[in-house]
Amino acid sequence: MIELYTWPTPNGHKVHIMLEECGLEYNIHPIDILAGDQFDPEYLKINPNNKMPTIVDPDGPEGGPYPVFESGAILMYLAEKTGKLMPRETGPRYRVIQWLMFQMGAVGPMLGQAHHFRQYAPEQIEYAVDRYTNEANRIYGVIDRRLGEVPYLAGADYSIADIATWPWTRTYERQGVDIEAYPNFKRWFEEIDARPAVQRGIQVLKDQRKDITTDEKGREMLFGAAQYQRR
Repeated sequence: MIELYTWPTPNGHKVHIMLEECGLEYNIHPIDILAGDQFDPEYLKINPNNKMPTIVDPDGPEGGPYPVFESGAILMYLAEKTGKLMPRETGPRYRVIQWLMFQMGAVGPMLGQAHHFRQYAPEQIEYAVDRYTNEANRIYGVIDRRLGEVPYLAGADYSIADIATWPWTRTYERQGVDIEAYPNFKRWFEEIDARPAVQRGIQVLKDQRKDITTDEKGREMLFGAAQYQRR
């Protein structure tokens, strides 16, 4: 039984979906990032970066409980553990890893910034809104071009690269993106959205989601001084 420490965010949903796709049993431990659970000293023992998600595999590779943090690393770990959703051959494997790194280095950070400056910033900064909206559309263009060549990001087969990327694109409207302009992306998005494991994954802790725009404590936990205290 995988111990899952998570919250219903794009990075959390990556791991929820992966666990469902692999058919692994898991036990959910909510980490309410708006309440500051990510700063709890006990949680920091398994995730020193005070983020989520984190997993603990009780049957880890070193003969005991094994914690893994960073969502991309968790996807790779679960893929290797189960032999699913990432090829073992070097060429196909690194095509998956490349697109996974693209998600970790570009899709998540840049779409996150678009969200922040378009939705959550205390004041509208035109330069920031334009910069990150334009970058969001550039990224969708990269994805659309790739998906005009192959069915999935890493090629012919659905993989952890798709699982990592898809949750970040669920709120494309808030990122200033019109998906009608990206037909290959739209085809891929709708196909993945229809997968039963994906639908189960995005239901995890759905009833506990909160509105950041009206939660002052939550905004402080995510964007205020609490984030930067030494612990």
